[in-house]
Amino acid sequence: MDQRPRLEDVAARVGVSTASVSLVLRGAPGPSAETRRRVLEAAAELGYRADRTASMLARRRRHLLGVMLDIRNPFHAELVEEIQAEADRVGYEVVLSTLTRHRGEEKAVETLLDFRCEAVLLLGPDFPDKRLGALAGQVPVVTIGRRVADPDVDVVRSADHLGVAEALTHLIELGHRRIAFVDGGRGAVAAARRRGYRDAMRRAGLQDEIRIIPGDHTEEGGIRAGRLLAAAADRPTAVVASNDRLAVGLMDAFVRAGVDVPGRLSIVGYDDSTLARLAHIDLTTINQDAPAQAKFAVSAAVQRLDEERKERVEMVLTPHLVIRGSTAPPP
Repeated sequence: MDQRPRLEDVAARVGVSTASVSLVLRGAPGPSAETRRRVLEAAAELGYRADRTASMLARRRRHLLGVMLDIRNPFHAELVEEIQAEADRVGYEVVLSTLTRHRGEEKAVETLLDFRCEAVLLLGPDFPDKRLGALAGQVPVVTIGRRVADPDVDVVRSADHLGVAEALTHLIELGHRRIAFVDGGRGAVAAARRRGYRDAMRRAGLQDEIRIIPGDHTEEGGIRAGRLLAAAADRPTAVVASNDRLAVGLMDAFVRAGVDVPGRLSIVGYDDSTLARLAHIDLTTINQDAPAQAKFAVSAAVQRLDEERKERVEMVLTPHLVIRGSTAPPP
């Protein structure tokens, strides 16, 4: 056929009404088993695919969850996969809007609103609390990965201070004292992890060893920080990176400079992304439980939409350290 098969084409092939075809394709009760078999066979033969956009427009509810993510962040990709699985389970569809080097948060959120998403899930947003609160006045908002004070914004996050503290405890138990931190930049998530590092170093009595290296949550930022550390005369024996992408960049710079990891310098990341699990990277890192974060985030949005919940929820998950091959006792 020259054009996309329609519902009417399937109905004509089988000799039943379009209403009966619609019931079969939606899995709704009514048509007989024989009719169901014939409709499904005809749909397959014609290559019929339901127009989901038209279907949703015909209903009062759209059942669309909008998700904003950083396309360069592998942990965000894992979160989206888990969000999609959970949304499928509860009967919602997901619309993605990405952040790139040339596309910021305002544009990404505007796209989700243009698609008339019923709620938005924002992965690690840098919006100020006031802007998030204003957005929550339009649609339910769930932020994943950071603390938000606005009373109308739901939050699902990892207890970053505990994660960073666990990373430092691991390094200190190995014998490290000169432990630097490669910062993630100006964002809210980066600020929380930076505070966690400072606090944990002070609690360990290592306040004089606090050393924060500028970074920006990208591999390039890690490479720049790695070059700086590789050339330093007072190089630390261990580094905690604000995320796995920074840690991978650090590793790249150290390999090129001939600095053995973990023989001469140990590295701990944060996120336990797919990068960390690759055999040639084998990164010790902090796991944030992406499946649980996704489940709670979708649940929070659906509760707002389906159960008309009004009170704010904040779910704080406890992260845990995953020890791999990038850490060892100091030289």
